[in-house]
Amino acid sequence: QVQLVESGGGLVQPGGSLNLSCAASGSIFSINDMAWYRQAPGKQRELVATIDSGGRPNYADSVKGRFTISRDNAKNTVYLKMNSLKSEDTAVYYCNADVRRSMKSILTNYWGRGTQVTVSS
Repeated sequence: QVQLVESGGGLVQPGGSLNLSCAASGSIFSINDMAWYRQAPGKQRELVATIDSGGRPNYADSVKGRFTISRDNAKNTVYLKMNSLKSEDTAVYYCNADVRRSMKSILTNYWGRGTQVTVSS
C-alpha cells in the first residue's frame, strides 16, 4: 500500500507564509505527477499546483506568483511554499500523487488526508 502524509498546516495572519510537505511511503517504484489540491468549506476541491517527475510546475491562476511547488524525488516528497497568504486561501490542503508500485504496474492515484490552513487575523 501507499500512504501520503501532509504536514505544515496551521494558522497564519494575512500576508504571512506557510510551508507544506507531503511524504509518500510504502510500496513505491516511481512517482509521476504530484499535486496539491484544496477544499474550502462549502466549496468543491480545486487544483492548486502540479509538478511532473521532471520538476515542471503548473499553477492555478489564483496562486500564481505566491505559491511555489517543488519535489524531492529521492525522498518521494512534494512541497508547497505559500507566501502572501490571503483569507481566501483558507482550506484543507490535500496531497495527490500518481504512483507506480512496480516496474510493470499501472499508475495508481493516491490522496493524503489533508492538512488545515487557516489565514486569519
